[in-house]
Amino acid sequence: MSKSNSILESSIEYLKGVGPVRGELLKKELGIFTFRDLLFHFPYRYVDKTQFHRIRDINQESDTVQLRGILRRLEVQGEGRKRRLVGKLRDETGAIELVWFKGVHWLEKSLVVGQQYVAYGRVNSFRGAINIPHPEIEPLNPANTQQASTFAPVYPSTEKLNAKGLDAKGQRKAIKVLLDKLQENDLVENLPDYVLKKLNVSSRYQALQDIHFPPHQQALDAARNRLKFEELFFLQLRLLQIRRRRKDAIKGFVFPSIGEYFNTFFHQKLPFDLTGAQKRVLKEIRQDLRTGVQMNRLLQGDVGSGKTIVGLMTMLMALDNGFQACLMAPTEILAQQHYQSISNYLEDMPLQVAFLSGSVKGKKRREILEALEAGEIHILIGTHALIEDPVRFQNLGLAITDEQHRFGVAQRAKLWKKSKTLPPHILVMTATPIPRTLAMTLYGDLDVSVIDELPPGRKAIQTLHKTENHRLRVIGFMREEIAKGRQIYVVFPLIEESAKLDLKNLEDGYENLLREFPMPDYQISIVHGRMKPADKDFEMQRFVRGETQIMVATTVIEVGVNVPNASVMIIENTERFGLSQLHQLRGRVGRGAEQSYCILMSSFKLSKEARERIQTMVRTNNGFDIAEADLKLRGPGNIEGTQQSGMLNFRIADLARDGRILQTAREIAARILDHDPRLEQDIHQRLRQYMEANSKKFRVWSRIS
Repeated sequence: MSKSNSILESSIEYLKGVGPVRGELLKKELGIFTFRDLLFHFPYRYVDKTQFHRIRDINQESDTVQLRGILRRLEVQGEGRKRRLVGKLRDETGAIELVWFKGVHWLEKSLVVGQQYVAYGRVNSFRGAINIPHPEIEPLNPANTQQASTFAPVYPSTEKLNAKGLDAKGQRKAIKVLLDKLQENDLVENLPDYVLKKLNVSSRYQALQDIHFPPHQQALDAARNRLKFEELFFLQLRLLQIRRRRKDAIKGFVFPSIGEYFNTFFHQKLPFDLTGAQKRVLKEIRQDLRTGVQMNRLLQGDVGSGKTIVGLMTMLMALDNGFQACLMAPTEILAQQHYQSISNYLEDMPLQVAFLSGSVKGKKRREILEALEAGEIHILIGTHALIEDPVRFQNLGLAITDEQHRFGVAQRAKLWKKSKTLPPHILVMTATPIPRTLAMTLYGDLDVSVIDELPPGRKAIQTLHKTENHRLRVIGFMREEIAKGRQIYVVFPLIEESAKLDLKNLEDGYENLLREFPMPDYQISIVHGRMKPADKDFEMQRFVRGETQIMVATTVIEVGVNVPNASVMIIENTERFGLSQLHQLRGRVGRGAEQSYCILMSSFKLSKEARERIQTMVRTNNGFDIAEADLKLRGPGNIEGTQQSGMLNFRIADLARDGRILQTAREIAARILDHDPRLEQDIHQRLRQYMEANSKKFRVWSRIS
């Protein structure tokens, strides 16, 4: 074992000042087992101790301040739970009150009236007077230059850690001990010299010193940039390696010809002209299918952009070459919709399309399974029932999954095994636009196609924000649209934690609408996830056939309902929905030639984040702009479907803000692998060694697709 390893792999309890009890606590509370773990336990913010403020200059607008003065008064006030310690700190310009509600007994004994102190904390206003609650405080030490010349790091902590002296200050002390112990050769550089020079970034050793104790802002920025680049670069290097190896190792069926099925459909059946984006994506897919390498492509397209047609035409390429195709969707409603639309498109063509889900049972199910294995069914569409063991194809050549983020990795992998020889070509589709940075990270080992153009003649949906005092006007607008022969969705939130309350809101909303739109002049459907499937389907079908004018629903209609005549989407309690969900709901309208509207109803009082979400929806219809805004507001770990990836727990990189660094990292990683695919050259020795040493960490990333 090298010297660097022997130090950094030491168990945390052996660090001076830690010991067995604190060591055990660090392991349980923060997952810090070794010196290395502690070194890479980064601060989440910094206290700016590079300047002192004058008390006279502090006002209600001030944020956090650092003061230097004499403690003039100290007294305990109140009793029991209301007990607090109140002090007065004075400098040459004025005085300010300091208040502590915890640790009163200890602080009262340790603080001395008449001594000089340095206090740091957030300014608070209470009953018109300014004070600082719970400031950090320590005696002024004129000999200690650190006291007013650093950005003090603040580390995440817990109550148990605080109780054992491992609060931010205690962790700071432990990390200082560790850094003092390390020499530059204890921490092996992992980037080639020419990359360091090209990017003009700090050495690894310097960056880790400065991320914990930056002497000034420039040093902190340089350390962050270096460590963010490193984290994103090795992720991209691994993803690109996987992609290359798969292309080298995983052979795919060759579809050499475009034949009768595709040409007949394209020239005689296609009900509209393809957009430029659809044509471009079909060319990319066509190129994949003739190479003899398994296609593994992600198709992104906004709601209504025409992904289904691209998927169908890809299936026809498979059929022209003597193979079967399947399409798997996450819900029965969505799978049924695909089945209906694809069956309609292929009407009068000599092709057999079948539907399979958990609700298809008995004789009908047996007949489908037999016909599929005999090769009599050309296209199978359904839910996750497609991946069950009894489902056997004669020769599956193409597998498409829609809204693929709703399927787990293991579920998607089962589709691979449905082919007897080579794995089928894979096309995964999503109408949930994924920000570019997230796509490069989550799906960095896939080829990505984007349909970024809506079909011609589609009118942009007008989105309006209204509060409760506009309710009567909204009702009047609904009557006008129904009089024109249009249909309307009214959607309520249904969140599991408050399901009973939400269901009551939905039912109350339904009752109110019945009063405003009485029978027999109007008909209203109601749909929610707790209804029996048959009842839900009955109500859905009434709306699809135009027998009801208003559909009152929860988010069960987020995907899978296609009613071109519906022109108004009203979303109640908009503030309780995420951005991508709002965008998906809005996509239920705007499917016909008429002008469509999305009305966002909310309470008058909104949080800053809710207001930003609503303003974003009103401002743009572009799903990719909305996805970027969602990423900034919520962070990548909360974006729908990304939690399962197991790879978004970055130590320091932030996909919402570090897109440029990610792009640079990917470009450099790709260039290196172009010239040295196996990292065998001497200049890449550090990269190879680092990748080999961290192979376990990288293994998680290889499970993405």
